[in-house]
Amino acid sequence: MRTSLGKKTIIHLVLAVLSVINIIPIVWMVVSSFKSEEDYATNPLGLPKLWKLSNYTSAWKVAHLGTYFWNSVIVTVGAIVLTVLLGALTSYFLSRFHFRLRGWLYGLFIIGMTIPIHATLVPIFIIMKKVGLLNSHLSLVLPYTAFHLSITIFILVGFMQAFPKDIEESAVMDGAGLYRIFWSIILPMTRPALATVIIINFIYNWNEFLFALVLINKAALKTLPLGLANFAGTETRFQTLQMAALSMALIPLVAFYLAMEKQLVQGMTAGAVKG
Repeated sequence: MRTSLGKKTIIHLVLAVLSVINIIPIVWMVVSSFKSEEDYATNPLGLPKLWKLSNYTSAWKVAHLGTYFWNSVIVTVGAIVLTVLLGALTSYFLSRFHFRLRGWLYGLFIIGMTIPIHATLVPIFIIMKKVGLLNSHLSLVLPYTAFHLSITIFILVGFMQAFPKDIEESAVMDGAGLYRIFWSIILPMTRPALATVIIINFIYNWNEFLFALVLINKAALKTLPLGLANFAGTETRFQTLQMAALSMALIPLVAFYLAMEKQLVQGMTAGAVKG
Protein backbone atom coordinates (compact mmCIF):
# COMPACT_ATOMS: atom_id res chain seq x y z
CA MET A 1 0.00 0.00 0.00
CA ARG A 2 2.81 2.42 0.87
CA THR A 3 4.63 1.59 -2.38
CA SER A 4 1.47 2.18 -4.40
CA LEU A 5 0.78 5.45 -2.58
CA GLY A 6 4.36 6.59 -3.15
CA LYS A 7 4.13 5.87 -6.89
CA LYS A 8 0.86 7.77 -7.17
CA THR A 9 2.35 10.72 -5.30
CA ILE A 10 5.36 10.82 -7.63
CA ILE A 11 3.16 10.59 -10.71
CA HIS A 12 0.93 13.40 -9.45
CA LEU A 13 3.94 15.59 -8.70
CA VAL A 14 5.41 15.01 -12.15
CA LEU A 15 2.07 15.79 -13.79
CA ALA A 16 1.69 18.92 -11.67
CA VAL A 17 5.16 20.16 -12.65
CA LEU A 18 4.49 19.50 -16.35
CA SER A 19 1.15 21.29 -16.07
CA VAL A 20 2.77 24.34 -14.52
CA ILE A 21 5.49 24.38 -17.19
CA ASN A 22 2.84 24.38 -19.92
CA ILE A 23 0.51 26.87 -18.23
CA ILE A 24 3.10 29.55 -17.40
CA PRO A 25 3.70 30.68 -21.06
CA ILE A 26 -0.06 30.86 -21.65
CA VAL A 27 -0.63 32.92 -18.50
CA TRP A 28 2.25 35.22 -19.46
CA MET A 29 0.77 35.69 -22.94
CA VAL A 30 -2.69 36.54 -21.60
CA VAL A 31 -1.34 38.94 -18.95
CA SER A 32 0.90 40.66 -21.50
CA SER A 33 -2.09 41.17 -23.81
CA PHE A 34 -3.54 43.65 -21.29
CA LYS A 35 -0.40 45.81 -21.05
CA SER A 36 0.57 48.98 -22.84
CA GLU A 37 3.60 48.82 -25.10
CA GLU A 38 5.61 50.89 -22.63
CA ASP A 39 4.58 48.70 -19.71
CA TYR A 40 5.43 45.56 -21.70
CA ALA A 41 8.91 46.89 -22.55
CA THR A 42 9.79 48.02 -19.02
CA ASN A 43 8.10 45.25 -17.03
CA PRO A 44 7.69 42.15 -19.26
CA LEU A 45 7.19 39.66 -16.40
CA GLY A 46 5.03 41.71 -14.04
CA LEU A 47 1.33 42.48 -13.89
CA PRO A 48 -0.02 45.39 -15.95
CA LYS A 49 -0.08 48.78 -14.29
CA LEU A 50 -3.28 49.47 -16.21
CA TRP A 51 -5.33 46.65 -17.71
CA LYS A 52 -6.07 47.64 -21.33
CA LEU A 53 -9.07 45.86 -22.81
CA SER A 54 -8.69 48.03 -25.89
CA ASN A 55 -5.82 45.81 -27.05
CA TYR A 56 -8.33 43.15 -27.98
CA THR A 57 -10.60 45.40 -30.01
CA SER A 58 -7.60 46.96 -31.74
CA ALA A 59 -6.06 43.57 -32.55
CA TRP A 60 -9.39 42.31 -33.90
CA LYS A 61 -9.67 45.26 -36.28
CA VAL A 62 -6.03 45.66 -37.29
CA ALA A 63 -5.42 41.94 -37.87
CA HIS A 64 -8.82 41.36 -39.58
CA LEU A 65 -9.40 38.43 -37.26
CA GLY A 66 -13.11 38.28 -38.05
CA THR A 67 -12.44 37.05 -41.60
CA TYR A 68 -9.75 34.62 -40.50
CA PHE A 69 -11.90 33.24 -37.69
CA TRP A 70 -14.79 32.61 -40.06
CA ASN A 71 -12.57 30.82 -42.59
CA SER A 72 -11.06 28.64 -39.86
CA VAL A 73 -14.53 27.76 -38.56
CA ILE A 74 -15.72 26.73 -42.04
CA VAL A 75 -12.65 24.61 -42.76
CA THR A 76 -12.45 23.06 -39.29
CA VAL A 77 -16.14 22.21 -38.93
CA GLY A 78 -16.42 20.95 -42.50
CA ALA A 79 -13.40 18.66 -42.12
CA ILE A 80 -14.58 17.36 -38.73
CA VAL A 81 -18.07 16.53 -40.00
CA LEU A 82 -16.72 14.64 -43.02
CA THR A 83 -14.03 12.85 -41.02
CA VAL A 84 -16.33 11.74 -38.21
CA LEU A 85 -19.14 10.69 -40.54
CA LEU A 86 -16.96 8.67 -42.90
CA GLY A 87 -14.80 7.36 -40.05
CA ALA A 88 -17.78 6.22 -37.97
CA LEU A 89 -19.45 4.44 -40.91
CA THR A 90 -16.21 2.72 -41.90
CA SER A 91 -15.42 1.77 -38.31
CA TYR A 92 -18.87 0.24 -37.83
CA PHE A 93 -18.43 -1.78 -41.00
CA LEU A 94 -14.95 -3.00 -39.98
CA SER A 95 -15.72 -3.72 -36.33
CA ARG A 96 -19.12 -5.41 -36.52
CA PHE A 97 -18.92 -7.38 -39.78
CA HIS A 98 -16.53 -10.16 -40.78
CA PHE A 99 -15.50 -10.65 -44.40
CA ARG A 100 -12.46 -11.96 -46.26
CA LEU A 101 -10.59 -8.69 -46.88
CA ARG A 102 -11.46 -7.07 -43.56
CA GLY A 103 -7.93 -7.38 -42.13
CA TRP A 104 -6.32 -6.02 -45.30
CA LEU A 105 -8.71 -3.08 -45.46
CA TYR A 106 -8.19 -2.21 -41.80
CA GLY A 107 -4.42 -2.53 -42.26
CA LEU A 108 -4.57 -0.15 -45.22
CA PHE A 109 -6.10 2.54 -43.03
CA ILE A 110 -3.54 1.90 -40.27
CA ILE A 111 -0.68 2.28 -42.77
CA GLY A 112 -2.03 5.75 -43.47
CA MET A 113 -1.01 6.75 -39.93
CA THR A 114 2.64 6.10 -40.80
CA ILE A 115 2.78 8.37 -43.86
CA PRO A 116 4.27 11.82 -43.12
CA ILE A 117 1.52 14.29 -43.88
CA HIS A 118 3.74 17.01 -45.27
CA ALA A 119 5.41 14.57 -47.66
CA THR A 120 2.16 14.68 -49.65
CA LEU A 121 2.11 18.48 -49.94
CA VAL A 122 3.46 18.72 -53.50
CA PRO A 123 1.24 15.95 -54.96
CA ILE A 124 -1.81 17.46 -53.28
CA PHE A 125 -0.97 20.91 -54.64
CA ILE A 126 -0.69 19.48 -58.17
CA ILE A 127 -4.00 17.59 -57.81
CA MET A 128 -5.83 20.61 -56.43
CA LYS A 129 -4.50 22.77 -59.26
CA LYS A 130 -5.61 20.31 -61.93
CA VAL A 131 -9.12 19.93 -60.53
CA GLY A 132 -9.47 23.67 -59.95
CA LEU A 133 -9.83 23.63 -56.17
CA LEU A 134 -6.92 25.89 -55.26
CA ASN A 135 -7.90 28.96 -53.24
CA SER A 136 -11.09 27.38 -51.95
CA HIS A 137 -12.21 25.97 -48.63
CA LEU A 138 -12.45 22.51 -50.18
CA SER A 139 -8.71 22.55 -50.91
CA LEU A 140 -8.20 22.33 -47.13
CA VAL A 141 -11.30 20.38 -46.08
CA LEU A 142 -10.56 17.39 -48.32
CA PRO A 143 -6.89 16.88 -47.30
CA TYR A 144 -7.69 17.39 -43.61
CA THR A 145 -10.40 14.74 -43.88
CA ALA A 146 -8.14 12.27 -45.66
CA PHE A 147 -5.27 12.76 -43.20
CA HIS A 148 -7.37 12.06 -40.12
CA LEU A 149 -9.45 9.14 -41.33
CA SER A 150 -6.72 6.71 -40.24
CA ILE A 151 -6.51 7.81 -36.60
CA THR A 152 -10.29 8.23 -36.45
CA ILE A 153 -10.91 4.70 -37.69
CA PHE A 154 -8.18 3.30 -35.44
CA ILE A 155 -9.80 4.79 -32.32
CA LEU A 156 -13.42 4.05 -33.25
CA VAL A 157 -12.82 0.45 -34.36
CA GLY A 158 -11.14 -0.39 -31.07
CA PHE A 159 -14.01 1.20 -29.16
CA MET A 160 -16.81 -0.42 -31.18
CA GLN A 161 -15.28 -3.89 -30.99
CA ALA A 162 -15.84 -3.84 -27.23
CA PHE A 163 -19.62 -3.57 -27.62
CA PRO A 164 -21.46 -6.82 -26.78
CA LYS A 165 -23.36 -8.47 -29.63
CA ASP A 166 -26.44 -8.74 -27.43
CA ILE A 167 -27.24 -5.08 -28.06
CA GLU A 168 -27.58 -5.50 -31.81
CA GLU A 169 -29.35 -8.84 -31.50
CA SER A 170 -31.97 -7.27 -29.26
CA ALA A 171 -32.42 -4.39 -31.71
CA VAL A 172 -32.85 -6.80 -34.64
CA MET A 173 -35.50 -8.72 -32.71
CA ASP A 174 -37.33 -5.43 -32.19
CA GLY A 175 -37.33 -4.82 -35.94
CA ALA A 176 -34.48 -2.32 -36.23
CA GLY A 177 -32.59 -2.25 -39.50
CA LEU A 178 -28.86 -1.84 -40.11
CA TYR A 179 -28.90 1.95 -40.37
CA ARG A 180 -31.27 2.31 -37.41
CA ILE A 181 -28.90 0.25 -35.27
CA PHE A 182 -25.97 2.42 -36.32
CA TRP A 183 -27.62 5.83 -35.82
CA SER A 184 -29.74 5.04 -32.75
CA ILE A 185 -27.57 2.56 -30.82
CA ILE A 186 -23.94 2.31 -31.94
CA LEU A 187 -23.30 6.00 -32.58
CA PRO A 188 -24.69 7.25 -29.23
CA MET A 189 -22.70 4.59 -27.38
CA THR A 190 -19.55 5.71 -29.17
CA ARG A 191 -19.76 9.28 -27.85
CA PRO A 192 -16.64 9.06 -25.63
CA ALA A 193 -14.53 7.89 -28.58
CA LEU A 194 -16.21 10.40 -30.88
CA ALA A 195 -15.32 13.17 -28.43
CA THR A 196 -11.70 12.04 -28.54
CA VAL A 197 -11.43 12.07 -32.33
CA ILE A 198 -13.35 15.35 -32.59
CA ILE A 199 -10.93 17.03 -30.18
CA ILE A 200 -7.92 15.63 -32.06
CA ASN A 201 -9.32 16.78 -35.39
CA PHE A 202 -10.33 20.19 -34.08
CA ILE A 203 -6.91 20.97 -32.61
CA TYR A 204 -5.06 19.95 -35.77
CA ASN A 205 -7.44 21.62 -38.24
CA TRP A 206 -7.61 24.84 -36.23
CA ASN A 207 -3.81 25.14 -35.94
CA GLU A 208 -2.68 23.73 -39.32
CA PHE A 209 -0.44 26.18 -41.15
CA LEU A 210 1.64 24.66 -43.97
CA PHE A 211 -1.14 23.32 -46.20
CA ALA A 212 -3.14 26.51 -45.71
CA LEU A 213 -0.04 28.53 -46.67
CA VAL A 214 0.53 26.58 -49.90
CA LEU A 215 -3.06 25.97 -51.03
CA ILE A 216 -4.59 29.35 -50.12
CA ASN A 217 -3.32 32.62 -51.61
CA LYS A 218 -6.40 34.85 -51.46
CA ALA A 219 -6.46 37.07 -48.38
CA ALA A 220 -10.23 36.66 -48.02
CA LEU A 221 -9.86 32.86 -47.69
CA LYS A 222 -6.89 32.65 -45.34
CA THR A 223 -7.33 30.83 -42.06
CA LEU A 224 -6.45 32.08 -38.59
CA PRO A 225 -2.85 30.73 -38.42
CA LEU A 226 -2.04 32.48 -41.71
CA GLY A 227 -3.65 35.69 -40.52
CA LEU A 228 -1.73 35.63 -37.25
CA ALA A 229 1.55 34.99 -39.09
CA ASN A 230 0.93 37.93 -41.41
CA PHE A 231 -0.03 40.15 -38.51
CA ALA A 232 3.07 39.20 -36.53
CA GLY A 233 5.26 39.86 -39.56
CA THR A 234 3.85 43.27 -40.42
CA GLU A 235 3.05 44.68 -36.96
CA THR A 236 6.29 43.88 -35.18
CA ARG A 237 6.09 47.10 -33.14
CA PHE A 238 2.89 46.12 -31.33
CA GLN A 239 3.81 43.17 -29.16
CA THR A 240 0.79 43.54 -26.89
CA LEU A 241 -1.58 43.46 -29.87
CA GLN A 242 0.07 40.25 -31.02
CA MET A 243 -0.45 38.77 -27.56
CA ALA A 244 -4.10 39.80 -27.67
CA ALA A 245 -4.57 38.23 -31.11
CA LEU A 246 -2.93 34.99 -29.97
CA SER A 247 -5.07 34.92 -26.84
CA MET A 248 -8.24 35.27 -28.90
CA ALA A 249 -7.07 32.47 -31.20
CA LEU A 250 -6.57 30.24 -28.15
CA ILE A 251 -10.05 30.80 -26.70
CA PRO A 252 -11.93 28.49 -29.14
CA LEU A 253 -9.48 25.64 -28.45
CA VAL A 254 -9.89 25.88 -24.69
CA ALA A 255 -13.66 26.35 -24.88
CA PHE A 256 -14.10 23.43 -27.28
CA TYR A 257 -12.00 21.11 -25.15
CA LEU A 258 -13.89 22.03 -21.98
CA ALA A 259 -17.20 21.45 -23.77
CA MET A 260 -16.15 17.99 -24.97
CA GLU A 261 -14.10 16.91 -21.95
CA LYS A 262 -17.01 15.34 -20.05
CA GLN A 263 -17.66 12.96 -22.91
CA LEU A 264 -14.16 11.54 -22.56
CA VAL A 265 -14.85 10.11 -19.11
CA GLN A 266 -18.40 8.88 -19.56
CA GLY A 267 -18.93 5.18 -20.13
CA MET A 268 -21.85 5.11 -22.51
CA THR A 269 -22.03 1.30 -22.60
CA ALA A 270 -22.43 0.92 -18.85
CA GLY A 271 -25.73 -0.76 -18.20
CA ALA A 272 -26.58 -0.99 -21.89
CA VAL A 273 -27.12 -4.74 -21.64
CA LYS A 274 -29.24 -5.92 -18.78
CA GLY A 275 -29.49 -9.60 -18.10
